[in-house]
Amino acid sequence: MSVQHGHRIAVIENEFGEEGIDNELLVQDRDEQIIEMNNGCICCTVRGDLIRILNELAAKKADGRVKFDRVIIETTGLADPAPVAQTFFVDDDIRQNFILDAIVTTVDAKHAPEQLDKHHEAQEQVGFADRILVTKSDLVSPEELEELHRRLRKINPKAGIREAIHGETNIDNILDIKGFNLDAILEIEPDFLDEDAHAHTHDDHIASFVFSEQRALDPDRLEEVLAVVVEKFGTQLLRYKGVLNVDGMPHRIIVQGVHMLVGSAAGSAWGKNETRQSKFVFIGHDLPKDIILEGLMSCVVE
Repeated sequence: MSVQHGHRIAVIENEFGEEGIDNELLVQDRDEQIIEMNNGCICCTVRGDLIRILNELAAKKADGRVKFDRVIIETTGLADPAPVAQTFFVDDDIRQNFILDAIVTTVDAKHAPEQLDKHHEAQEQVGFADRILVTKSDLVSPEELEELHRRLRKINPKAGIREAIHGETNIDNILDIKGFNLDAILEIEPDFLDEDAHAHTHDDHIASFVFSEQRALDPDRLEEVLAVVVEKFGTQLLRYKGVLNVDGMPHRIIVQGVHMLVGSAAGSAWGKNETRQSKFVFIGHDLPKDIILEGLMSCVVE
């Protein structure tokens, strides 16, 4: 944040402790404003304050008291990103003034294997991410780094993985990711489905799987199945996003959700000679993969 990047950014920092600036706006150099909240995690007790602070930022921008184009929310290492993300969908004022671009998670290459083994929150943060920044990669061997990348892709195949060298990365790795853009094409890491006989196995509660099918899906049946999946397993679903080939539709149908919140939109039109294919990624904890895949297969138009 200290380099000349050409963006006017407001940063909401979530700090533990009694000291610090509580919900005050600091105008600093390079057109950056910083807000610190020191009374708990954004994801829990501070969520109401997050809504209030974002609305205050919008009001101050509207009357010219502050200037910013973007807001970065930095949570504590203990934070669950889901409630933060949901804030941007459930509050009308927030939806009117802000667009959630992406969830970015940093992963410490040196300590990540142990953290992923011991801490469920670490797995959830990886599973929820649209972009993963790996730090301290210089402290591990190339083989250890490769194994970490493989594990991260198994947990979350849709998140692009980038390196942060000595804590620094290109700002393009953080901004304009469009992770929550319904018009964005679903991207899956190309080697996610590759089998590697030498890969280690981990008892990760957070895992992902992909539904892939070239035959068209019945729209009515699809709506029924997704409704049941969200109702029964919504609390276990971290993120789910699909580009679907729906029967009778000349364009892609884009579906994505966060826990119980799900939305859909029409994507780009299928090309005349393009092979139509549905791809649906599910990321969650202890998901009944076979049940969900069986339900989606029941939507196939024979």
